[in-house]
Amino acid sequence: MQIYLIESNIMKKVLIANRGEIALRIMRSCHEMGIKTVAVFSEADRDAPFVRYADEAVCIGPAASSKSYLVMNNILDVARKLDVEGIHPGYGFLSENAEFARKVEEAGVTFIGPGTHAIEVMGNKLAAKEAVKAFGIPMVPGTEGAIKDLAEAKKVAEEIGFPILIKAAAGGGGKGMRTVHEAESVEEQLKLAMNEAISAFGDGSVFIERYVTSPRHIEFQVLADKHGNVVHLFDRECSIQRRHQKVIEEAPSSVLTPELRHEMGECAKKVALACNYVGAGTVEFILENNKDYYFLEMNTRLQVEHPVTEQITGVDLVKEQIKVARGEQLAFTQDDLKIIGHSLEVRVYAEDPQNNFLPDIGTLHRYRKPEGPGIRVDDGFEEGMQIPIYYDPMISKLIATGDNRQEAIDRMVRAIDDYKIEGVSTTLSFCRFAIQHEAFTGGNFDTHFVDKYFTPEVLNHFDQKEEELAALVIGKLFDASNSNKSHGYPNQEITNWKYNRN
Repeated sequence: MQIYLIESNIMKKVLIANRGEIALRIMRSCHEMGIKTVAVFSEADRDAPFVRYADEAVCIGPAASSKSYLVMNNILDVARKLDVEGIHPGYGFLSENAEFARKVEEAGVTFIGPGTHAIEVMGNKLAAKEAVKAFGIPMVPGTEGAIKDLAEAKKVAEEIGFPILIKAAAGGGGKGMRTVHEAESVEEQLKLAMNEAISAFGDGSVFIERYVTSPRHIEFQVLADKHGNVVHLFDRECSIQRRHQKVIEEAPSSVLTPELRHEMGECAKKVALACNYVGAGTVEFILENNKDYYFLEMNTRLQVEHPVTEQITGVDLVKEQIKVARGEQLAFTQDDLKIIGHSLEVRVYAEDPQNNFLPDIGTLHRYRKPEGPGIRVDDGFEEGMQIPIYYDPMISKLIATGDNRQEAIDRMVRAIDDYKIEGVSTTLSFCRFAIQHEAFTGGNFDTHFVDKYFTPEVLNHFDQKEEELAALVIGKLFDASNSNKSHGYPNQEITNWKYNRN
């Protein structure tokens, strides 16, 4: 185990190398810690809330991320000029870029994240498999190295049995991934996977695994300091996805027994130890038959869904990242951590679920956030703002927390109904459908939820039911008004009443 000998860094000023809701969320924790913040922004984000919230803000380029948020030297120039002591990369953009982490450290600035070794090892699925092998981590049956040629691919496929999954070694987000159901398709799908991997990652290396037909996506949040201490903060269920990307997450999973949760959590800690991990990271597993689990990958950054973990543990993960980065030991042990209640998160995307979840860019003509007990909204937009075409179309993360799973679901339904967004289509209607579906409420679902249960027509059905309910409410209100008139009560006519739905 590698022990870092480093003096504590007070870190009075942090630059957030990101945008939108995650930039704002990081800044708020910094503010509570008495740390000044620096925003870097593109021309498209000039009027964004995160820019106004920061103590200092500097434009680093045009709207396109390739000319702004991905330009390392521009970000580092700002850090030097403003005497920044730490850089937090958020998620996406440069957050898992080892070269950026290295350049930050070479510039004499603390990178609020893991070391370059961990980023490099866990950034390549084959290297990650090799690193964790010595720790006895369960892995899906398949190749240990990259496939060299078609003959090897066919041989491996026959040995492990169809269906198989061809995966890019440097992949993510479903890119460079192909499912193959019969031997005749191996050659074609292998070429397609390699070509897509080269296009997306500049690396055509692929490997083969047995395809788990009904997988659940379970991940564990880990925290590690520079003094050899590692803990996990329990699990998150992230099985409801579209295009291999998560839409709904919850913590904890509804299917893990206490014994399995403990076993998988200890396994996640071993994965962190395997690459000398420091900071907050996520170890992802595939769960089969609700009992057999396999290591999938490790994300070497803060996750989009981190709020549900914060809600059930009471731990501010951003603050912990900063404390670890400045050399502090974790202030708690594994035994100190407990699960308190249940939390759900839905990602509110500017996408049209009735049109294959395609982005629906436009202006937020109306934007009203839900409030009330157990509701949290992490967002980066305001009414009247334009959803930029240049970035991920996520508007916000809506989080609902309750004493138990059913209360969290009920609160989420209420929050979705209270969330008023007009001007763009959003995923709110899909999320409302999903969390009320019997497969979800019963905990009997997997990563194929969308394929199994969702069609655009189900949202039309939901809309019709809501409109019927609205008509019924209006009818009863008018009946009551007429009744009041007949009894000589003051005029209580309904004026300027409008039913709004998402």
